[in-house]
Amino acid sequence: QVQLVESGGGLVQAGGSLRLSCAASGRTFSSPLMGWFRQAPGKEREFVARISLTGRNTDYAESVKGRFTISRDNAKVFLQMNSLKPEDTAVYYCAAAASWPNLKVGEGAYWGQGTQVTVSS
Repeated sequence: QVQLVESGGGLVQAGGSLRLSCAASGRTFSSPLMGWFRQAPGKEREFVARISLTGRNTDYAESVKGRFTISRDNAKVFLQMNSLKPEDTAVYYCAAAASWPNLKVGEGAYWGQGTQVTVSS
């Protein structure tokens, strides 16, 4: 089992920045790849970003490229969100998985409880 705890969400004006954090504990070696997803009201959960174990490889959804940056420090993963837009409003979830392809679709992943990000216009 892997436990994930997110923090750093909140309310910010459009154009502002937030930094999300996620701390992993437990059997992290079994699911070392980490990422972020989000779910807006009335919408399905969607992929935001993922990062490899070493941090050398990253991948982003088109909607956040150039604005969001994912990074990690061992069992912690971060999401720096700049130039936030109202459409970024969602609950953001941290995910951990064993497979790079599976992480992109959230298959077989462990999930955190989520942290709310609200961007006002």
